[in-house]
Amino acid sequence: MKLHELKNVPGAIHRKKRKGCGEGGGHGKTSGRGGKGQTARSGGGIRIGFEGGQMPLYRRLPHRGFNQANFRTEPAVLNIGDLTKLDETVTEVNSEVLAQAGIIRADESYVKVLGDGEVTRAFKVTASKFSASAKAKIEAAGGEAIIA
Repeated sequence: MKLHELKNVPGAIHRKKRKGCGEGGGHGKTSGRGGKGQTARSGGGIRIGFEGGQMPLYRRLPHRGFNQANFRTEPAVLNIGDLTKLDETVTEVNSEVLAQAGIIRADESYVKVLGDGEVTRAFKVTASKFSASAKAKIEAAGGEAIIA
């Protein structure tokens, strides 16, 4: 099958609704807008949340407090098992080295190292945070965990 051989399923294509083209079309006179009034006018309509002049729900409910969750910065997660993906010559690991290796994105500088996986050689890892198990595994392999 090629792109020029594709066809629509029968019933997928409809002709457009011809409003305001006479009574015979079924959508003449008021063109499906009902009688007179605000919603019948062009550009007319009622805004979302309007309750006919009654105090709307969003103003009846209390709005209190402030939440820092909107401003939270999530760390880039690095498992120590991912360190095996690095070249054999690399001994010092930081966010720039990880970005060049494609393990984290280039714009991520806030890195948290977690202890999933095994590390076989000594690395000098510089990161924002370390889990206790990650720090223990790096130091057990003869490496160093530096918080920057």
